[in-house]
Amino acid sequence: MFPWSDATRPVDERVEALLDAMSLAEQIGQLGAFWPRPKSNGAGLNDVAPMESAMSSGEFEEVSADGLGHLTRVFGSAPIDPETGVATLARFQQQVQQRSRFGIPAIAHEECLTGFTAYGATVYPAAIAWGATFDPELVGEMAHAIGSDMAALGVHQGLSPLLDVVRDYRWGRVEETIGEDPFLVGTLGTAYVRGLQDAGVQATLKHFVGYSAARAGRNHAPVTIGTRELEDVLLPPFEMAVREGEVASVMNSYSDVDGVPAGASRHLLTEVLRERWGFTGTVVSDYWSISFLESMHHVADDLTEAGALSLNAGLDIELPETGAYAHLAEAVERGLVSEGVIREAARRILRQKVQLGLLDEGWDAAAAGRAVHLDSERNREIARRMAEQSVVLCANDAGVLPLRADSIALLGPISENPLTFMGCYSFPNHVLPRYPELASGLPLTSLADAVRAEFPDTRVDVVAGVDILDPDTSGIEGAVAAARDAAVAVVAVGDLAGMFGGGTSGEGCDSVDLRLPGAQADLVRAVLDTGTPTVLLVVSGRPYSLGEFGDRAAAVVQAFMPGAEGGAALAGVLSGRVNPSGKLPVGVPDHPGGQPGTYIAAPLAWFTDGVSNLDPRPLYPFGHGLSYTTFAVSDLALTADEVPTDGTLTATVRLTNTGERAGAEVVQFYLSDVTAQVVRPIKLLAAFRKVHLEPGASATLRVDFSTDLMSFTGVDLTRVVEPGAMKLSVGTSSENLPLVADFRLTGGLRVVGEGRTLSPTVTVE
Repeated sequence: MFPWSDATRPVDERVEALLDAMSLAEQIGQLGAFWPRPKSNGAGLNDVAPMESAMSSGEFEEVSADGLGHLTRVFGSAPIDPETGVATLARFQQQVQQRSRFGIPAIAHEECLTGFTAYGATVYPAAIAWGATFDPELVGEMAHAIGSDMAALGVHQGLSPLLDVVRDYRWGRVEETIGEDPFLVGTLGTAYVRGLQDAGVQATLKHFVGYSAARAGRNHAPVTIGTRELEDVLLPPFEMAVREGEVASVMNSYSDVDGVPAGASRHLLTEVLRERWGFTGTVVSDYWSISFLESMHHVADDLTEAGALSLNAGLDIELPETGAYAHLAEAVERGLVSEGVIREAARRILRQKVQLGLLDEGWDAAAAGRAVHLDSERNREIARRMAEQSVVLCANDAGVLPLRADSIALLGPISENPLTFMGCYSFPNHVLPRYPELASGLPLTSLADAVRAEFPDTRVDVVAGVDILDPDTSGIEGAVAAARDAAVAVVAVGDLAGMFGGGTSGEGCDSVDLRLPGAQADLVRAVLDTGTPTVLLVVSGRPYSLGEFGDRAAAVVQAFMPGAEGGAALAGVLSGRVNPSGKLPVGVPDHPGGQPGTYIAAPLAWFTDGVSNLDPRPLYPFGHGLSYTTFAVSDLALTADEVPTDGTLTATVRLTNTGERAGAEVVQFYLSDVTAQVVRPIKLLAAFRKVHLEPGASATLRVDFSTDLMSFTGVDLTRVVEPGAMKLSVGTSSENLPLVADFRLTGGLRVVGEGRTLSPTVTVE
């Protein structure tokens, strides 16, 4: 037995023994990948990765001649059943082993942003809907189910979660984010990491870092933020998932930050990620981002330089195919990169392969995976709970919900197309557009069919009226007639996810402003003009401007791509079978332009106070969401009104269900720095907990805040806790904070080193 195959030896000892036996070419082989992708249509419209149709793929025999690091999306590139996928992956793995002197298999990775991106797999709600649940335990349960399916098939790594913090709602990838608050994103993202990795699949954080802050919300656009926004808003979720979640892998961003592409930034990939945070896993490239250093960023003359730039920065593995890294031997000859840097990158991926058991004596590719049912009852039950808990009741002033009507006009383009419930990385929206002859691959229920089933004794008239993208308004007349003939109208509008302009939301589907796409606003306007009580139901990947309609609609419901169980969940909310408990992970804008920012805002960015004629505040704020019962928060108490800058603050608050039915409320705690050495956000979410209560029941929440959570990047770009006045505000949204307690940080200015506390401790009694 070779020492690297002996599972009784320490991991690092096995890795070093193997490295010592490998040639430089064999070490380089571990840093590349092969993607057995189908041929593109050449037009690019159905590409599943940026510029896929323009990129060439080397032959498998050539790419794997000296070994192979990764196999890319064997299951997720074409519609194949689990049995075929398992057999195909095993065949590739056997060939990889046969072509390696040491029999080293590849790591198989797949996408899993809305569940496993494979034909027939359960489509869970999009990540923005995870944020709306405000429930890390449920997100972790979902991730574990996704991971267990992938692991059973022989998949080792999942390219999720996405921890970009929303900075501009116009960005097409808002649907893939968890929200606009770094603590919410970090908490739920870390729960996903733990769930996936506990199931045996390595998680991959995306996209490190800055991607979501691209100018004008345009995909791949430059990022020109300052150090303070980077350190205090964009980096914390990644740090939480690295240090608390012990994530195995990180993927770079496509964007450049202040002129330095993330894929070539030693500061980000080595100094921040490894030296500051202690990350020991692998950094993988976003697809073709290393080649983009030459072709798009123009910071390298050729692929040899591009590969050297990335490897020297700390990027270990090139995905989805070996392109620039195929030239690393030449880069060594040209003095652009050292053999030691190559060895270090190879060391990291080999360590992962050892940890995954891929180098153990007797590992058998044919036995490494087994076909499983990818749309099981367990999966559907979790998807149902995720969908139900993510629906947000924004307004119900007229009390029209739950619906009690003998006739319903169900209008709008969402009503009969269940694909609108799914994100751009769901297999039906991501890959199946290449195969228009195929059905979705799993049972789906449209909103219309779900409403008919939910209201069996009610007349339900369904009229789309308009298309999501088509500006044609000729169908509005029929929708208006149906509304006039009904006791209540439900107008379902929003998005259809796609890729690179193939939809209204998703990667490469950015928006010039926040108006509803196509002629949907015309439809809503016309139905409201009938005077029929109208429920405005928005199913979207980003928030749209609803200020024109908010006061006119009898109720407003926001759902963020609720997945395969979305139809039943939405119908259940309309009927009252489901008591809504979702909260907005992003604000809903009042007007369509001039306010792409989020609630994390300095005073001058939030209030007008005569300095501007534009009011940037949203119609419905971050954290907002109503219920069919009522809740009261009371009795806020602090353990002390003075806390040392190196101390702990403990707060307690009482939550009571004051209504007549069981429900759930999210208690939210926000910290505010009254005066600071730099301009600070008005408030920041510092803790939250979703609590389920029966009618009349109460619970007491206790939160222990380390003063590390009150730190910020000071005037000299050092993280500090500063003495002075602070406020803790508690309530049920970022703008509904009825309880406020003042306290003071005392002592000297404290510099906060690495390893700071990132999360409070919350207990419920």
